[in-house]
Amino acid sequence: MPKHAVITVVGKDRVGIVAKVSSVLAEHKVNIIDISQTVLRGMFAMIMVVDLSSCDISIGELRKLLAETGKEMGVDVALHSAELVESVERI
Repeated sequence: MPKHAVITVVGKDRVGIVAKVSSVLAEHKVNIIDISQTVLRGMFAMIMVVDLSSCDISIGELRKLLAETGKEMGVDVALHSAELVESVERI
């Protein structure tokens, strides 16, 4: 499993998005290294860099769980590979 990943969340703003995504990560021992979020004209956008080194499920399972959590909230949640993290860190 890669050590780091990027999680993006995009959709209509509503209460509890950050809390719900963070809870899923904490439940599976994923540490948030960096986080940025904004609301533009009612649209919520967030990007997180996370540490997967202590994660207790596979990256595929985490990706699926986050996508399902996003669907329940009406937002798109995606977990992106470590290659994207490395590209962001170089910028």
